[in-house]
Amino acid sequence: LHNMDDGRYHKVANVVGETMKLHPHGDQSIFAALVNLANKEYLIDRQGNFGNIYTGDQASAARYIECRLTPMARETLFNKDISRFVDSYDGRMQEPVSLPAKLPMLLLLGAEGIAVGMATKIMPHNFRELLRCQIKYLEGDEFTLYPDFPKGGIVDASDYDHGNGRLRCRAKIEISDEKTITVTELPYTLTTQALTDSVEKAAKAGKLKISSINDYTAEKVEVEIKLPRGVYAEETVDALYAFTDCEVSISPNLVVIKDNMPCIVTVEEVLRHNTDKLKKDLEAELNIEQGRLLDKLHARKLEQIFIEERLYKQIEEQTSYKAVAATVRDALLPFADELIRKVTKEDIEHLLEIRIKRISRYDLNKQAKEIRTLEKGIRTIDKQLKDMVSFTKNYLQDILDKYGEAFPRRSELKSFDEVNAREAALSNIQVAYQRDSGFLGHKIKAEYPKKDIEFTCSELDRILLIFNNGLYKVCLLY
Repeated sequence: LHNMDDGRYHKVANVVGETMKLHPHGDQSIFAALVNLANKEYLIDRQGNFGNIYTGDQASAARYIECRLTPMARETLFNKDISRFVDSYDGRMQEPVSLPAKLPMLLLLGAEGIAVGMATKIMPHNFRELLRCQIKYLEGDEFTLYPDFPKGGIVDASDYDHGNGRLRCRAKIEISDEKTITVTELPYTLTTQALTDSVEKAAKAGKLKISSINDYTAEKVEVEIKLPRGVYAEETVDALYAFTDCEVSISPNLVVIKDNMPCIVTVEEVLRHNTDKLKKDLEAELNIEQGRLLDKLHARKLEQIFIEERLYKQIEEQTSYKAVAATVRDALLPFADELIRKVTKEDIEHLLEIRIKRISRYDLNKQAKEIRTLEKGIRTIDKQLKDMVSFTKNYLQDILDKYGEAFPRRSELKSFDEVNAREAALSNIQVAYQRDSGFLGHKIKAEYPKKDIEFTCSELDRILLIFNNGLYKVCLLY
């Protein structure tokens, strides 16, 4: 995308084709990766149907949809000067070993993967919170990070162990009226189709009662659950959390490759590493920019001395190139202290290439102004290099001010108690005890209502039997 970038949208099929020059695999794996990245909204600007992360609908074919880099990706991902390039798999192109990303991409996007004997499951985090925590780290303050999921939902991070441990995620449920429940946000990894299936499965198993369930999701999640007569929304919400995927448990596992070895780390360690790397990359960029300004200043001063002091007149009598070059070098010796560095062969060639037309139109004031501008830029970079912590903080704050408004927190952090499944279960099982026959069960009817015992319970309830001899027994119906 960076190589193709001209500001306009490109057909995804074209992007996939260009990527195959660097990536020796099939087009489907590239297409799936691009769609996944585009749906996270940070780096790729999309146009067309890229599927729906809420419903699980697939994207349109690659020839119908278009994409391009976002302004944030252009600003934070690429710099050829500090990237190390290697040959592509067939040796026809050069590709970077890694992009010098200025954002903590691993924690921003999250990651999930398996390998022999190990797996990693890294949660995505909020853009604003990551950058603010980087600034806190640079200021020497402590910080704590919690996940933020693109589908929203409610997250209990009580057992979240700095990138490991356990998370409990719930759908956000609104009670429209006493007979209608609406799901407006989803837990991480869940789609509305999976949610609908889990609710219908629980209803078929008799764990809860619903009249109908409809999925109206488009730009926002909207799954509407209608309840039958005699069942009310307030008492059904707990059953949804207890018996359906409205609540899921996630076990993060922050395994990374560090020094060519897999190891378990914390989110704070990863963010500190990213921030230290950012500081080094910014310092390298400043040094490169300062070097360019110094080269430009050196060239401008050489031109100024060559033209203002009329050194070009000294070469009029010379008959060979070697003599001309030597004359220019000797003529510049008295001005060595005014120059940035020693005069090289390339410098002399540059001076000799100046046309007479340019010498005759040489503007002293314009040249002096340009030299002052270059000197001011060099002094500014000198000042920035002396305090890289402040420069890095300012850089992060600028990115935050420019792009942060587009990425508010989507998941609500909240501690919630475990739902008591026994209390949430429907009491829909009729149990009877016949005193004469001694039978007890849910398929037995009370023959003599005044003498026999009959009651209702749920499948999770236990029955306590106490015998005449003082013994007792606790049993389940199933």
